[in-house]
Amino acid sequence: MNKTKIWLSSPHMGGTERDFVNEAFDTNWVAPLGPNVNNFEVDIQEYLKEDVHVAALSSGTAALHLGLILLGVTAGDEVICQSMTFSASANPIVYQGATPVFVDSEEDTWNICPIHLETAIKDRIAKGKKPKAIVAVHLYGMPFKVDEITAISKKYDIPILEDSAESFGSEYKGRKCGTFGAISILSFNGNKIITTSGGGALISKDKEIRDKAIFLATQARDDAPHYQHSHIGYNYRLSNISAGIGRGQMQVLQEHVGYRQDMNAFYKKIFKDIKGATVFVEPSSDYVSNHWLSCVVINSNEASFTTEELRLALLEENIESRPLWKPMHMQPVFKESPFYGTHVAQSLFENGLCLPSGSNLTNEDRVRLTNVIQKFL
Repeated sequence: MNKTKIWLSSPHMGGTERDFVNEAFDTNWVAPLGPNVNNFEVDIQEYLKEDVHVAALSSGTAALHLGLILLGVTAGDEVICQSMTFSASANPIVYQGATPVFVDSEEDTWNICPIHLETAIKDRIAKGKKPKAIVAVHLYGMPFKVDEITAISKKYDIPILEDSAESFGSEYKGRKCGTFGAISILSFNGNKIITTSGGGALISKDKEIRDKAIFLATQARDDAPHYQHSHIGYNYRLSNISAGIGRGQMQVLQEHVGYRQDMNAFYKKIFKDIKGATVFVEPSSDYVSNHWLSCVVINSNEASFTTEELRLALLEENIESRPLWKPMHMQPVFKESPFYGTHVAQSLFENGLCLPSGSNLTNEDRVRLTNVIQKFL
């Protein structure tokens, strides 16, 4: 196979990242922290608005872990988590010795279902264990039902840990994702809408929470001339070199969002008249997805093909596509965890496919994708 690979979502540099990295070398700021980290945090704060405070960290997973710690999650607690998500949303719950309680998706946004969420909360309280937090995810860049989930959070006084790993640049009712939780997180992993190679951020409107996150992320060293520790700490801060990449990426974030949204429109056009094929789009004008990944769901009872047949046809042409996230309640590692819901997440996993969505896909790539998909169809 000598055809050039079309990736699902590869890094896309804007051009100025090297300047910030070179500046770090030229000024010898190759230590873990430095001006790039500080300025990257400011860039994120100014982009998100809403008077948030940002801590740049080594990964989105690190941000989720610190978020749980800062929300008071400890061994023996329970934390509600969206089932349909990447495992990094759930793993930090177990790091804390807590139990994840998984909740099914709803069909509009594929995110945590408000009805099943409330059922889960009521049942856990009835069993004598009020959940400590709700991990709600904006899946594939699509905002969750913010109004409904926030209302439930307030009703039962359970804080939201907002997982915006996939949704930097998305909006709900004109407000950026990453600003809705008691604590929110971002990811800058290599496949995300912008990247720092590896990296993430913790966001809060409470400066004290942000400062505590930085304290814990830098080995929880007390304010003393010697090394004094009164808390368990972590090595979770972002490096000054990686933050330099992030500063350059921030300059092209909105442009990259636009390119990904264009890819979603491209797929809508391709599958428009295909019976049984539905491209994942916003349910109403309240939602603006960055369309980090564009996805299609195939109803094999109506379509003349299955999701797996489409995936294999693309693979044959060296084009990467992937099934949707396998829900956490279906994962072997979480088989003992409670689950509330029906079969929405399972059905999406069995019938959905993520399609190449990168902001750096070319016109030639789109022509090739069109030809391959149309020939298959």
